[in-house]
Amino acid sequence: MTDIKGLCEPRFAAVRSALAASLGKHDVGASVAVYLDGEPVVDIWGGYVDADRSISWERDTLTGVNSTTKNMTALCALILADRGRLDLSAPVAAYWPEFAAAGKEGVLVRHVLSHTAGLPDLSGLTAVEDLYDWENVTAELAARAPAWEPGTAAGYHALTFGFLIGEIVRRITGRSLGEFFAEEVAKPLGADFHIGLPAEHDDRVAPLIPPPSLTDEYAASGPPGPDGVPREITGAAIRVKDANSVAWRRAQIPAVNGFGNARSVALVQSVLANRGTAAGMRLLSPQGCEPAWQEVFRGEDRILGTPMCWTVGFGKFGNTFGWGGWGGSLVASDPGSRMTVAYVMNQMIDRDQQEDDRGMEIIMAAYSGLH
Repeated sequence: MTDIKGLCEPRFAAVRSALAASLGKHDVGASVAVYLDGEPVVDIWGGYVDADRSISWERDTLTGVNSTTKNMTALCALILADRGRLDLSAPVAAYWPEFAAAGKEGVLVRHVLSHTAGLPDLSGLTAVEDLYDWENVTAELAARAPAWEPGTAAGYHALTFGFLIGEIVRRITGRSLGEFFAEEVAKPLGADFHIGLPAEHDDRVAPLIPPPSLTDEYAASGPPGPDGVPREITGAAIRVKDANSVAWRRAQIPAVNGFGNARSVALVQSVLANRGTAAGMRLLSPQGCEPAWQEVFRGEDRILGTPMCWTVGFGKFGNTFGWGGWGGSLVASDPGSRMTVAYVMNQMIDRDQQEDDRGMEIIMAAYSGLH
């Protein structure tokens, strides 16, 4: 059995067993956390930082969580809305006047947060390095025409989600999304999560490990179309080697380049599951949390090619809301149970090659502890 370290209340023993099983079968290194009523009931980790299994995964090991970052970015918008500084039903152009170009004067903030704004890609940007130029990316988005009438359809905004929300946050606060998150969320909660990772944390980072049989040239691909063939990605293809680069860590790409561990992901997101408070700190009013689970769109997602329910910032799955990242990380919150579950790992799995049930098995194990 793999050695699992950390805190696990006895009633959640199934979570520890699920992580041990995953480390014995698929994972190299991983962390799992469960928060209930804003407090940790599970905070465990195990395995290794490196593919050679020579360096142990420690309590404070960090790794890139890819699109699990979107949960953090959405929370920043909800905090501003709760403070009365952002109207979720206002046009984006009310905060970002240039955005009204090319027929986007009717795009609302809630459209951007629910992947219904009609701006799902960055086809004009072909190199990953282009994503590091915030002003250029946001100017391109401001000039672009929507691919569909905003609000009428959904299409996963894989990269654009973070630039769009980040620019709204910057226009309102004068701070980048990463700065706002660090000062208004991470610092008060004591959460070890970073969007734009400072150099002093580099020695704690567990690099992402490409899926078995693949190299670090492995890139995020489009989901399969109706014919089963993956859709071609328009714009920069992000490879594992890019996500592991120093330039990627320093940049702010708030849809995809957050660094953390399960403890920090679950701590931050438990604010929304626990009526606005976690770790004794209030970040939102109870009412300010509700858009996270209120349905904005239900139907076929044009990019994902699957039925989806989108709320203001999150995917909704039954009674839970949250989202996961390329390779396997995820977080799910259940406001009815006031529970948040997070899973963060370094071994990626390519869903086109094999099923990836790791995160789902952790979530199901957490629910077994509630009964």
